Amino acid sequence: MSAAMRPADRIVTPSNRNGLPADEREPLNALFAIYHSLTGKKYAMAITGFVGVAYVILHMLGNLQVFAGPTKLNAYGALLRSNTALLWAVRIILLAAVILHSVAAYQLARASWKSRPIGYIHWRPVASTYASRAMRWSGPILGLFIIYHLLHLTTGAAHPDFRHGDVYHNVVTGFHVWYVSAIYVVAMLFLGLHLYHGAWSMFLSVGINNPTFNGLIRGIATFFTIITVIGFISIPIAVLLGVIS
Repeated sequence: MSAAMRPADRIVTPSNRNGLPADEREPLNALFAIYHSLTGKKYAMAITGFVGVAYVILHMLGNLQVFAGPTKLNAYGALLRSNTALLWAVRIILLAAVILHSVAAYQLARASWKSRPIGYIHWRPVASTYASRAMRWSGPILGLFIIYHLLHLTTGAAHPDFRHGDVYHNVVTGFHVWYVSAIYVVAMLFLGLHLYHGAWSMFLSVGINNPTFNGLIRGIATFFTIITVIGFISIPIAVLLGVIS
């Protein structure tokens, strides 16, 4: 057998360089190629943003059961804890969405900075809104708040009198501390800024941009943002006013 035909020799091609068949590598390559572009990063922002918006709305609706009393809210909490597999699946999806959303946002911001390394001498906003300009710093603030929220009402590490399984008690005693309620209210205002711009711009990111429908999309985004922020804020305010006790 000639040296060229030895069994140990292996032809290395783009399809097997990483030890994977071409039909397994091509989808991965396609996804990475799409994400590598600025358009792909915007798509990633839109998809993960949709996941975040859907979760925020559902989370707000679940929390509002506190107005129905301790039995209703605690039963809701017990139902979530009883579906361990579903609960952890949702947590993993949310964590992955938050990480990808944050990475894509950073990369898009960095690309924007690189495109104009020298800033304007005199700058004033023309087409951008305050909510859109606040996206780059409201996101990190919300990230810090999410960590605090988990330590406060999920693990209880930052709660003054946490009782495992007694969601109603944890909410009421937690929000009885006025500065904790203030933190939540301010954080929800930042959420409103982030949600308002993100909820309608994600449609633009995937190419849904038509003057006929843009006003409607913006109106729907405004409506859901206002409802969501009021829903979240109503809970700590109701506790401080004694409506929930």
